[in-house]
Amino acid sequence: MSVSCKPGGRGAGDGLVTRAQSNLCEVLWRDGTIVCKLRGRLKLDGTNVLTGDRVTVEALDEGRGLITGVLPRRSVLVRPPVANVDLCVIVFTPKSPPINLELVDRLLVVGQSLHLDLVLCLNKIDLATPAELETIRAAYAGAGWPLIEISAKQGVNVDQLVANFQDKVAVLAGQSGVGKSTLLNTIAPDLDLAVGELSAKVQRGRHTTRSVRLLRVGGGWVADTPGFVRLDLPAIEPRELAGYYQEMVPYLGACQYRGCLHDPEPNCAVKAGVQAGEIDEGRYRRYLDFLHELQARPRY
Repeated sequence: MSVSCKPGGRGAGDGLVTRAQSNLCEVLWRDGTIVCKLRGRLKLDGTNVLTGDRVTVEALDEGRGLITGVLPRRSVLVRPPVANVDLCVIVFTPKSPPINLELVDRLLVVGQSLHLDLVLCLNKIDLATPAELETIRAAYAGAGWPLIEISAKQGVNVDQLVANFQDKVAVLAGQSGVGKSTLLNTIAPDLDLAVGELSAKVQRGRHTTRSVRLLRVGGGWVADTPGFVRLDLPAIEPRELAGYYQEMVPYLGACQYRGCLHDPEPNCAVKAGVQAGEIDEGRYRRYLDFLHELQARPRY
């Protein structure tokens, strides 16, 4: 922060948007939170403020302020809309809801395309048999990303996950029902104090649209986002997809045909790796599904 002015007094400085909702934003500024509107010229310019944005602020009074500018972003997520994310924690379960490895792999591709750090978080391990857990471990052993097995409800291994949040803005991604809210409440039981609606006095009205919020967790920030079951692949060329599978990377360039897509071509090193059990067959099948999805996209 650039000046020593408490929230509620006049002054200027940089702040962190912890919640963006309609025309109002909650901004962490100095040692507290103020509710800010956008300066008129920003609205006229069509400036879009997202949760996670670093912004310049002019404080007014009574816990209110004006956002006067948006600082350059390191990254932007479109769905959910969050700026400056460093880490994506992909939460999934062996059951309840049933395991969805297609979504896990899709999130891995999307996260890598955005240059995010990635962590796989297998929740509800108390519901799985040892054999089921071992099958999941084997599938992602070569994927190159940490796999942390937890039970948020029982508090098992949660501290291992929290250690990844330090000094980062993280997003928990995964389908509804995998336990993201339970996980957050296990990590910080008092979070309910931080997630209420914007001040009615300042807001002068009630918004019903659900918004993304940044919650202070484990020395960093975590975006509280709704679950989802569908996510589009990034705009990449089909031939680039295999590079997003770290277990396939050592085989790239060893195929007979240059530009091999590892699908119909003969003498393919990747397919030989699958047949030898060195690349997980399920991961490869889902790679083919994604490849065909990319190939079916209209090209202009």
